[in-house]
Amino acid sequence: MKHITLIAATGLTCLLACTNKPSGLIMIDGTAPADAGRVYLQRFDEKLFFDIDTAKVVNGSFHFETPGVQPEIYGLRVDGEPGQLMFFLDGNKVNVVLNPADDYENSTVSGSKEHDLYEAYLQTDDVVIEDFIRAYPQSLVAAYALYRHFSYRLSAEEIEAAIAMLDVSLHGTQYIATLQQLVHTLYSVSPGKPAPDFEVPDTEGHPVKLSSKFGSGYILLDFWASWCGPCRRENPHLLGLYQAYKNKGFDVFAVSLDQTKEAWLQGIADDQLPWTQTSDLKYWHSAPAALYGVRAIPSNFLIDKNGVIVAKNLTGEALDDKLAELMP
Repeated sequence: MKHITLIAATGLTCLLACTNKPSGLIMIDGTAPADAGRVYLQRFDEKLFFDIDTAKVVNGSFHFETPGVQPEIYGLRVDGEPGQLMFFLDGNKVNVVLNPADDYENSTVSGSKEHDLYEAYLQTDDVVIEDFIRAYPQSLVAAYALYRHFSYRLSAEEIEAAIAMLDVSLHGTQYIATLQQLVHTLYSVSPGKPAPDFEVPDTEGHPVKLSSKFGSGYILLDFWASWCGPCRRENPHLLGLYQAYKNKGFDVFAVSLDQTKEAWLQGIADDQLPWTQTSDLKYWHSAPAALYGVRAIPSNFLIDKNGVIVAKNLTGEALDDKLAELMP
């Protein structure tokens, strides 16, 4: 399995042992800037946060007693401020210092052993995901780390093995449900398999099928977004390859995970991208992204003229080398 650079945390062995049985009631005492007005409690669902309750800030303090599933991930946001503080709840009452400045960087959460473990995880170097799961098989943090930070770089077989190491109590969570579906999807879009077809609107709103591009050469199905820094940095390189190989039958079919048409079109114009551009403007709920098991961008699939996937996630020199091999 793959590694991720993460800090050797000490004293984590017993963090979860004393966690109380979840009560189902979210109990939060917090402080926020006196002029905050209101604070919103949010649930986390597939990389997005949704408001579920609100509390008024009185003399710099707020309080929540809200029914909710635990252990689980929640968020707090100050009305009118971007972003949110993400935190793990385990059934215990927590105290939160909520500071929206610098993307809530200076906010703190105390009282949740699960959140303590998450903070330690974030500060750790050289974490190996199977070792972390082995140490904390019952922790939602382990399931979340696999889901959020490792799944996009692991094979279907590696994800299956990691899930098997987690306690069965976690198998009903949204994270493992998503990963189990991802395993099925990754097998279906592995090299050698037919590329699943889909239809999605282009920049003019006209529906375009991926399969309409098959038959003349190699197609790079490219998942990107205008808000994705690594995608934008890769675009000039991809443009150079497109210009070098387009007369040999190479083409690009792009799917954007943008949310607004304005931002999407501006990104296309700024990077001067001449190939087919499509998007359903559904962000991480993009239907083509789900169909191909895309969990991070940039992500791509190289498809031959018969509609068969040849390779995936080739960027930089790796894509150079593959195109040179296939179209000398």
